[in-house]
Amino acid sequence: MIELGEVQKLEVVKSSEYGVYLSSKKDKNNSILLPKKQVPEGVEIGDEIEVFVYKDSEDRLIATTKKPKIKLGELAALRVVEVTKIGAFLDWGLEKDLLLPFKEQKGEVQEGSEYLVGLYIDKSDRLCATMEVHKLLSSESPYKKDDRVRGRIYGINEDIGAFVAIDNKYQGLIPKNELYGEYAYGDEVEARVTKVKEDGKLDLSLREKAYKQMDEDVKLILEKLKLKGGILLLKDDSDPEKIKKELNISKRAFKRAVGRLLKEGQIHLDEKGIKLIER
Repeated sequence: MIELGEVQKLEVVKSSEYGVYLSSKKDKNNSILLPKKQVPEGVEIGDEIEVFVYKDSEDRLIATTKKPKIKLGELAALRVVEVTKIGAFLDWGLEKDLLLPFKEQKGEVQEGSEYLVGLYIDKSDRLCATMEVHKLLSSESPYKKDDRVRGRIYGINEDIGAFVAIDNKYQGLIPKNELYGEYAYGDEVEARVTKVKEDGKLDLSLREKAYKQMDEDVKLILEKLKLKGGILLLKDDSDPEKIKKELNISKRAFKRAVGRLLKEGQIHLDEKGIKLIER
């Protein structure tokens, strides 16, 4: 059977001026065209060719030897080449661009930008892209606690956190209390696995373990003090949101770093905040 949206080996059953016709060994009654310019040199009737099957501009099944950037069941970051009244068209490595319908978009899609999408077959039996990628992600990842992973943000919920497609395959979440900095849909992140949940989904952190992260936090506070003329209007009882806005770290991390700087004699505290000790 010829499978739409899949890479498969098909048998050459007929040759014509337009190219060669291919069929599945299980169903030789149906055949599709592989255009002449893509037919490998020396191919004969009975040979097998590995092709990808999609639909041309006239909605006919057609084969190509080109490898698409995405297949059914996969996710990929694809670039928008055009935004039209019916949706956006994406570059997926083939002559005919891939449609991302408006109903499958999340937020405003802009020409030239990349978006994480999945591939599906719509009700008209056509291949289309979707930004609703959570259904295509697996919870059976090979990762364990403290592993480093890379992924792309595919959703942000202010009450929950940022949803991440790890390796474009697995489900991950950066909880809101771990989400420091400005992030948006489509951003690539590197994170640490903090927990593997019972359902297999991964909790992530953008920060290192506390003892490693403290070095970075200490450096950050010292740099901020120098930029502010040696004075930082933050204290142990400062509001967590004020600390996050000023330093982009949690109050707990702030207190750890300040404690170390005090112990090392690099700062002192007064009623206004932190002062750098000049050496």
